[in-house]
Amino acid sequence: MPFGKHFQSFVDKAQNALNDHQNRQGGAGAGAPPIPFGSKPAAFASQASPSYWQPTFSASEPVSVHFAHETGQHGWGNNEAQNYVSAPANSFPAPDNSNALIIHAIINNSHAEHAQKYTSARLSSHQTLARDRGCLSARITAPIAKGIWPAFWLLPKDPFSWPTDGEVDIAEAWNGSVVNHSCLHWGHFNGEDSQKHRVVETNVPNLGSREGVRFDFVWDEDVNTGNGRLLWLIDGRPIMKASKPAGTRNMRDFRILINIAVGGNVNQGQMPDDGTYEMVVRDLAMREAPAGGWDKFGQDWSSAPEGHGM
Repeated sequence: MPFGKHFQSFVDKAQNALNDHQNRQGGAGAGAPPIPFGSKPAAFASQASPSYWQPTFSASEPVSVHFAHETGQHGWGNNEAQNYVSAPANSFPAPDNSNALIIHAIINNSHAEHAQKYTSARLSSHQTLARDRGCLSARITAPIAKGIWPAFWLLPKDPFSWPTDGEVDIAEAWNGSVVNHSCLHWGHFNGEDSQKHRVVETNVPNLGSREGVRFDFVWDEDVNTGNGRLLWLIDGRPIMKASKPAGTRNMRDFRILINIAVGGNVNQGQMPDDGTYEMVVRDLAMREAPAGGWDKFGQDWSSAPEGHGM
């Protein structure tokens, strides 16, 4: 979920890439058909390595036990409309004690108070990745609707410099599309530095399904050299890889962000209809190794495509 004064240039290029992707799907012989992904949470449970952080979301505890609320209605660099608040109506553990975290974007276009028209939540984990290698995973049900932008992503802990310190986008969907954007951002947007961004768009038809979609992000970094390998997976399938860019922050310093944005550049100015838009996060964990272990990671790294420049 990138932000900054040069963001519109990135959005325009990303939207063009998405349009090209969608156009390719519409014509016979114009490109490979989208690969359907289906969530198989039971299959992953038997392969999961030990977790070193796995929050328990209990109806008896506030979200703030595990996450800080980042609040405000100032556009967040992308001309977004939402007011991020800490209200329990916008972020809360599932009341049935199913160990799920729920975020609501609540839209009331006719509300007399501007700050109450588009309320949402932006959560930042107290816990950082805290390891030189590991796997972050979650099973996510995302709200898919015009003007809505759910995101599960990483930034370095404060203070940090964006975008030079780096940003990792794991799960995000724009404006009612079921195309997920896996992204790595660093450097700057202008001139030759415009290639300092990598992205893969993946068609995920069940992104908004009740059972959710499994997302994994795996990192393996040598802090002595600064070299590292980054890998994105959806439902166990490697969909993007990237080498860790020189000069970015150590992966151990990165924290999780989970939020729903409203309107703004990525949504092409579209605004959602009145209602409540729900994002559900289950099985959130940081693990010592990816499913199948580090040997499997090596195989997945070899087969995964490189992210393309913007």
